[in-house]
Amino acid sequence: MEQLKVWRENRTYAYVAPFAVFMIFNLIYQFVGEAILWEHDNAPWYQHWPEQLFYPIQTVVCLAVLAFFWKHYEFRWSNKVWIGVFAGFVGIAFWLLPTTLYDHLGMTSGKPDGFFASLHGMAPRTEGFDPGVFDNPAAYWASLILRLFRAIVIVSLVEEIFWRGFLMRFLLDMDGNYWKVPFGKPAWISFLIVTFAFMLAHAPIDWLGALIYGSIAYGVTVWTRSLLAVVVMHGVANATMAAYAMAYGKYGLW
Repeated sequence: MEQLKVWRENRTYAYVAPFAVFMIFNLIYQFVGEAILWEHDNAPWYQHWPEQLFYPIQTVVCLAVLAFFWKHYEFRWSNKVWIGVFAGFVGIAFWLLPTTLYDHLGMTSGKPDGFFASLHGMAPRTEGFDPGVFDNPAAYWASLILRLFRAIVIVSLVEEIFWRGFLMRFLLDMDGNYWKVPFGKPAWISFLIVTFAFMLAHAPIDWLGALIYGSIAYGVTVWTRSLLAVVVMHGVANATMAAYAMAYGKYGLW
């Protein structure tokens, strides 16, 4: 218990641990999920669709870690939060543009040729998390609600607390007390490293969208100096992406 109290008072742990736990779950899923996958009519649901088991567990565990460290986070309301709302719609529009163009241009081959072959995201994006695999209404809604909560709340918090709340500061004073660095202080090193790290944390097909979105998010961070604004931006973006994925069957987006 005493050790838990020590950990809870550590501000760096508070900003890094939720993201670390989230990424560890993603790593476990890559290996364990593939190992238990059994695409057979007689397979139990958690083997047929391992993501339907891993994502809810990841969501609950990350929520617990966030709650454990909650007192450390700087969520202060200001009118600039609305900038995050607007930026969320703009940023995700760039992310969704390639697959939207794929449909608009009538591509059907799965992998476009020529110029479009180099444009990340230029794909149908139909294979991915689909709550519609469940016939039972209760299972369907439980799957959908937990997936939305993961995307809109958990992902937005763990990523922005780490990328913008911690890493941007850490890079500007790695050998000193980086917590004295004001939130949102601009510098080329933090822009380049945080934005490209954010991009590389996503699948290659999303690199173009993540690069543009990450650049806009950095701008919002510097402009608003508000962690809440950039978390709201991420939440709005992910909510819009989820609505788009469900409306057009593009489950590979989320």
